[in-house]
Amino acid sequence: MLECTNEVFICERSERKIKNYFFIFPSERTNTPLGLLYIVIFVFGLCIGSFLNCVIYRLQKTKSFLKGRPACNAMPTSGAKSASIATQSVTGGRSFTGWRSIIAGRSICPKCKHILKWYDLLPVVSFIILRGKCRYCRKKVSWQYPLVELATAVLFLISYFLFISYFLFLVYIWIIICFLLIIFIYDLKTYFILDKVIYPAIGIVLLWNIFNNWSGLLMLLLTAFLSAAFFFIIWLISKGKAMGFGDVKLGFLMGLFLGFPNILVALFFAFLSGALVGLGLISLGKKKLKSQVPFGPFLITGTFVALFWGEKIVSWYLSIGVV
Repeated sequence: MLECTNEVFICERSERKIKNYFFIFPSERTNTPLGLLYIVIFVFGLCIGSFLNCVIYRLQKTKSFLKGRPACNAMPTSGAKSASIATQSVTGGRSFTGWRSIIAGRSICPKCKHILKWYDLLPVVSFIILRGKCRYCRKKVSWQYPLVELATAVLFLISYFLFISYFLFLVYIWIIICFLLIIFIYDLKTYFILDKVIYPAIGIVLLWNIFNNWSGLLMLLLTAFLSAAFFFIIWLISKGKAMGFGDVKLGFLMGLFLGFPNILVALFFAFLSGALVGLGLISLGKKKLKSQVPFGPFLITGTFVALFWGEKIVSWYLSIGVV
């Protein structure tokens, strides 16, 4: 009887050890210096950001092959459509189909069609060295590319600081950040939120919570449906003029990803930032009151704020006695 108990105890210890190995961040297993790890994560984020630029560009060029929904809104935003030097797949004249064609293939300059070398694609560094121009045709490169790379690196680093203890959860957060950044830039440039992007993101969040947060899944689904219903009502009443249907799907993703009450924080910051930017652009004469621009970027900005600081904001709000 004693031996059996010891075996069970040893087995349980082994299971906990294996589980902790996969959930604890590698620096805690290998004693990696934190300074070096910060640099590695930042550089990794830059590389992922470069890849996201590639995906965004190819999605934009192949949108006729993808299902999408317009997300035009009445909330103004800044940022003009700029010429791109993002990577494009060389396919010998064949059309793009699906995600494989989006992420595969060599990279070329869309202006001069020259195949880019590896040293032309170094995140941020190549942009600085080449002074924002193509090495071969000397045409200007959009500021989108270094900004997306830097944003990805910063978001990855902030995520690491906040979710350092659970490696798999951190990887999950990084994946969703990538989807949100794609939606952010694509919506900003095209006024579309693609089903090709939003549905996989919803699926990943749903699967993660099924396997890791089953007890809280019902509440997350309720939050997601209520969030989507809020945007659906706006879309329905305005007949699509004040809110695009893509934002309804994005609202569902936000509710499922953030849960309650963080979704309220995200929505508050989204509408507040949208209103402030809109008033600023109108006062500068850049936009008119009835201008249609994407609201998705504001929603995603609010999502990041709620993800990183939502709980602290809610706690602060409750602490000051505001009901």
